[in-house]
Amino acid sequence: MKVLDSENNFLAISEPELCSLEQSRFVIQQVPYEYTSSYHSGSALGPQAIVDASHYVEFYDEVLDKETYKSCGICTLAPIEFGDRVDAAAIDLIEEHTVQLLNLNKTVVSFGAEHTVTLGFVKAYQKKFPDLCVLQIDAHSDLRLEYHGNPYSHASVMARVHDLNIPITQVGIRAQCKQESDLIQSSDRIHTFYAHEVVGKENWIEKVVNTLGDNVYITIDADGFDPSVVPNVGTAEPGGLSWYEVVDLMEAVCQKRNVIGFDIVEVAPIKENTLSEFTLAKLAYRIMGFITGR
Repeated sequence: MKVLDSENNFLAISEPELCSLEQSRFVIQQVPYEYTSSYHSGSALGPQAIVDASHYVEFYDEVLDKETYKSCGICTLAPIEFGDRVDAAAIDLIEEHTVQLLNLNKTVVSFGAEHTVTLGFVKAYQKKFPDLCVLQIDAHSDLRLEYHGNPYSHASVMARVHDLNIPITQVGIRAQCKQESDLIQSSDRIHTFYAHEVVGKENWIEKVVNTLGDNVYITIDADGFDPSVVPNVGTAEPGGLSWYEVVDLMEAVCQKRNVIGFDIVEVAPIKENTLSEFTLAKLAYRIMGFITGR
């Protein structure tokens, strides 16, 4: 595994002991897999864009009153190379890579391209935490049994997670087909909080947390945010979550449950506007701060 130096790592951390694989609690893996994008393409550039944008995120977190990286260390790995691997073969590679890091007792933070990659992360985490549940921030349910004939589509990733008998809690959903709605209503392993039920409302965060088990893996699709907050995504939907709604939810989950890892996916950067990747880089750092505690 190639470890990136201070010119290329997350936050541009210069202290060797705070960005080495051996001494860091958090390891960032970049997973630029994009094969089934169905609207705007370009998410393969997302992981690198988030890392690049993180160079402009302040070390000091004013909410947590600390420089988070100094208390835990954050190592950044070079992007995974997929060659001609797609679908199941790509998922197997992601799972293998993630398992290696979990065997080193690292908390893995993954920046992915299309949402399909989350299946590989979850399969790896399930081996170490058989009782895990998944918290999904997303505009879309991603519960189609297949999309365009492909069961490994980004639109089917949570259906594959559901196949693993893993409980799923979804927040921010505002686009789905009838098949997905039917699955949600028929399954006792899926808890869905639609955007219209939470945006601007009170007391919803506690309800979300109460659906979660002890060990929580978080997957954040960038389009879960309202496009005014994160505009550059593969499939944007109006009416999403605000910055503070997501951050407040992350804080509550990290305080009340054991967050074992997380990913951020589906940003499709454009040169003219770097708001999306900067916002997501700051979010990743904030979540790491929540996990390590005040």
